[in-house]
Amino acid sequence: MTWDVRTCTSAQELRAALSPIWHYFGRTAPTDDQFDRLARVLPAERMHAAWDDGRVVGGASSFPFDLTIPGGRIRAAGVTTVAVLPTHRRRGVLTAMMRAQLDACHERGESVAYLWATEDRIYGRFGYGIASFTGEIDIARDRSGYAIPFERSGSPRLVPLDEAEPFVAPVYERVAAETPGMFARTSAWWQARVLTDPDWRRAGGGELQCVVLELDDGAKAYALYRLNMAWDRGIQMGNVGVVEAMGDSPAATRAMWRYLLDVDWMDRIRAVFLPVDHPLLLLVAEPRRLRFNLRDGLWVRLVDVGAALVARSYSTTGSVVVDVIDTFCPWNEGRWRVSGGGVKRTDDAAELRCDVTALGSVYLGGFTWAQLARALRVDELRTGAIARADALFVTGPAPWCPEVF
Repeated sequence: MTWDVRTCTSAQELRAALSPIWHYFGRTAPTDDQFDRLARVLPAERMHAAWDDGRVVGGASSFPFDLTIPGGRIRAAGVTTVAVLPTHRRRGVLTAMMRAQLDACHERGESVAYLWATEDRIYGRFGYGIASFTGEIDIARDRSGYAIPFERSGSPRLVPLDEAEPFVAPVYERVAAETPGMFARTSAWWQARVLTDPDWRRAGGGELQCVVLELDDGAKAYALYRLNMAWDRGIQMGNVGVVEAMGDSPAATRAMWRYLLDVDWMDRIRAVFLPVDHPLLLLVAEPRRLRFNLRDGLWVRLVDVGAALVARSYSTTGSVVVDVIDTFCPWNEGRWRVSGGGVKRTDDAAELRCDVTALGSVYLGGFTWAQLARALRVDELRTGAIARADALFVTGPAPWCPEVF
C-alpha cells in the first residue's frame, strides 16, 4: 500500500504529527507547554507525517544538528518523535516515513542521521548501526570515596536556571567539540530543552538544580541534578539524580563529581547516559560499587557514505577498500577506498565487505572493525585488512551524548 507521507507546513500540522508518539506516552497530544518548547527547536518542515483519509497515523522528525565526529563536525539529522499509531502497525507506514526522511536528509546535504532507539530491533532495517553504549550508576554515598587523596579546588556555586546559560554553555561547547556523538547546542536548545523544569519533567522528583565550578579563569564544570528526598523511620534514603555533569578538564570533572557525591542528607547518587569510558570508573576506590550498567546508546546511519567518510579524520597513512552494501539507500553501494589522504570511489578489488550498518557502528569510534568481524558483521576479503581498517579508524574518547533527543 502507498501512504501519503509529506512534510508539515504549519504549526497545526506539526502538532497533529506529534500525536502518534504522544499516544504511547498515554496522552492524545502534547500539552501547550510541551508543544511550545519543542516547536522552538523543531521547524515544522523537519517533520514528516503519514496521512490516511485526512488523519495523521504516523510521524517522524529530525533536528538539524552539527554533530561532532572524529576530526571535526558534520551536518546531521537528529531523528526523533518517530511513531505509528497501533491502528496502522505492520502496514508499511514506518518504512514510508523512513524513506521520505532519508531522502530529505540526502537532498539537504545531511550526510549522517542518528538517533536513540526506543526499540533496538527497528532501525537496522533502515541502515542504522549501533554506534555507542551508554552507562548508568547507582552508588551509595558512603562508598563513593576516591582511590587517591583529593584536594578540593575551585568554588562550586548554585546558579538559578534562568541565569545559568552563560556559565554552562561554554563548558558544554568545549567538551562537545572534542567528543564524538555530541552536538552543538543553540541558545534556543538550552532554554527550551536543557535549562527548563516544568512539573511534567520532574516525574515526582525535586526541582532541577544547577551548580557551576569556577576557577580563576571562569566556569570549568557544571552539573544539573535533582535532590529526591525520602525517609525510612528517620533515616535518610533519598538520592541525588544527576541529569548532566561535565568538566572541561580531568581536574574539573573530578571536582564536580566530588561535589555531587558529597551532597548531605542523600543516601545514593544516580546518573544515566554516561560515557562508557567515564573517569569515575578509575576515580572511585570501589568501582564495583558504582553498579555500572550498560545499554545501547546512539545509532548512526551514513546517509551519504562518501561525504560522511570524507568529513572524518583518520589516524594513519594506510588505506583499505570497503565494499558497502546498502539496499535502502542504493546510491551508497559500491567500493570505497578509505585512507589517511582521503576517501573516494574505486574499482579496485574489495578488501572488506559489509552492510552500511557496520559503517554506522565504527563511524564515531564506538566499535572496532575487529569487533564487527568477531560478530560476523564484516567479511575480511584480504588478510590484514581488518587490522589496517582499525588503525585508520582509531579515535580518542568514546562516543557520548549526554541527553536523549
